[in-house]
Amino acid sequence: MGFISEDFMLSTSFAKELYHESAESMPIIDYHCHLVPQQIAENIRFRDIVQLWLVDGRSGDHYKWRAMRGNGVPEEYITGDRSPWEKFEKWADTVQHALRNPLYHWTHLELKRVFGIDKVLNPQTAREIFEECNEKLASDDFRGQALIRKFGVETVCTTDDPADDLRWHKQIAVHPFGVKVLPAFRPDKVMAIEDPASYRAYIERLSDAAGMEIRSFADLMDALRRRHAFFEAMGCRLSDHGMDTFYADEYSDREIDGIFRKVLEGAVPSPEETGKFKSAILYETARMDAESGWTQQYHIGVIRNNNEKMFRLLGPDSGYDAILDTQCAEAGHRFFSRLALEDRLAKTILYGLNPKDNEVLATMAYTFNDGTCPGKMQLGAAWWFLDQEDGMRKQLNALSSLGLLSRFVGMLTDSRSFISYPRHEYFRRILCDVIGRDLADGKLPVEEMPFIHKMVKDICCNNARSYFQF
Repeated sequence: MGFISEDFMLSTSFAKELYHESAESMPIIDYHCHLVPQQIAENIRFRDIVQLWLVDGRSGDHYKWRAMRGNGVPEEYITGDRSPWEKFEKWADTVQHALRNPLYHWTHLELKRVFGIDKVLNPQTAREIFEECNEKLASDDFRGQALIRKFGVETVCTTDDPADDLRWHKQIAVHPFGVKVLPAFRPDKVMAIEDPASYRAYIERLSDAAGMEIRSFADLMDALRRRHAFFEAMGCRLSDHGMDTFYADEYSDREIDGIFRKVLEGAVPSPEETGKFKSAILYETARMDAESGWTQQYHIGVIRNNNEKMFRLLGPDSGYDAILDTQCAEAGHRFFSRLALEDRLAKTILYGLNPKDNEVLATMAYTFNDGTCPGKMQLGAAWWFLDQEDGMRKQLNALSSLGLLSRFVGMLTDSRSFISYPRHEYFRRILCDVIGRDLADGKLPVEEMPFIHKMVKDICCNNARSYFQF
């Protein structure tokens, strides 16, 4: 039967029933990921398993990179110029040392579900697994679009900057492959005024995309509205914000315009000015989302690019980010209260990277539910460092204890990999095990099994369908 058995992670008969009868076959709506639209549009053929799994140029799976560094693997075998086999060999050794890390489970789920390989990856099996994967990747059945279809994916939402021309989304729309691929609006760079030179260059790019000069804060808002409307015309139904924390400082329009002009002239803003400016951008983009009927997603609690030496060498998104310990409740409540007072509060999903914030964000969300739709404000899936078994169970427990698990929109990949979809299976098995254990312990009534089966299906897919209205 192998390591990844039919009942992997399902500890009770109720869990097995819920998973196999309700969760297992549900389609996937991956409403937040970092797949590269160009690779989807061009139906990428992967050179080998290392390009697919570990590294492609200077991008790749930084979860694996962190583990390899922790296993004492030199950087030349990770992002350097060593051969694909040498890199894979180092990864195979790292996997054996990664027992109890979620990478161990994900690795073997992906080997079995994608490649049909039911073997444990270690230094002894590395060569045969490397060669078998590479042989299969040469087939059209393992190109990018086929890999997405393989897992019953219904909709994919990529992560896109407001200045993006969305050319690859247009190409996918002209040449569909059976999966809806939509953009999501990610205006993080609009807020990033700390480096004036980089910010000015970005504003020039945004100006070109919007077809207008941007010299004032009012111009900036006009340009963002144009891009927001363009994204909506391309099928976008979500915005996404990656932040350290919420911002809700008091400010005047004159202050914000002055800060914006000052930064464009090359002056570094003070921390107070930065907070006011970010508060204004968050508020204005939230208004746009409400007017368009979008869902807004806020990811908070990350501290980025912490290893200055490696940031200079490799740039961002290379495995040197971490969990931030900060306070988010006061500013978050002020931010949402202002929007609610003005009837400009869109559907909202809150994700926290620090596990201490699960209950904080769950109660924050439910403070602003208004009865206009089920689960309008909700705690999002366990994110980034928390999308592992312990993190998922804690998120499910916090949501269940302080909100309505039955209205949860479920899992997402948040991944750059075409073969991360087994993470949905991982989540579904954990979900069914949590509920199944409660049934076995008498904490839930067996008489409600028909509703519980429906609830599992809803969390896996149906809630997302009705909530996002793609």
